Amino acid sequence: MKKREYTNKPLGDTEWLLEQWGWWRMDGMGVPRYVSPSFVLIRDNTNCVGGIKAYVLTDGVALVVDRAVARLAARDKQMGDFVWLYFGAKWPALRVGNANGMCERKAREIIKAGVAWIDGVLEGMQEVA
Repeated sequence: MKKREYTNKPLGDTEWLLEQWGWWRMDGMGVPRYVSPSFVLIRDNTNCVGGIKAYVLTDGVALVVDRAVARLAARDKQMGDFVWLYFGAKWPALRVGNANGMCERKAREIIKAGVAWIDGVLEGMQEVA
């Protein structure tokens, strides 16, 4: 499988943010959940490798990206679904295209258009802040 590279590419920063958001989302980081007190005692008093993942993306930024993807899905369902499947569910573009009855190239075009739309939304939010 080819590794996704984002450096020195147009919209590379936005694609990188979306990639990080996808990992954040897959680990369930923005979802409140119950953790039993017994589990906390075991987790904190056991020598183990790994532990809690350190994300490059903060929860606040991830929630802003999450909101932008949700707005895209509300505005253009197909484009929003493609971006969500590619970055959020980690599907390759070929699988996204096959699931929707089109070739990989067309799926990539739709994904790129979605990334450009999200880039515009994030840029507008940055100017407001």
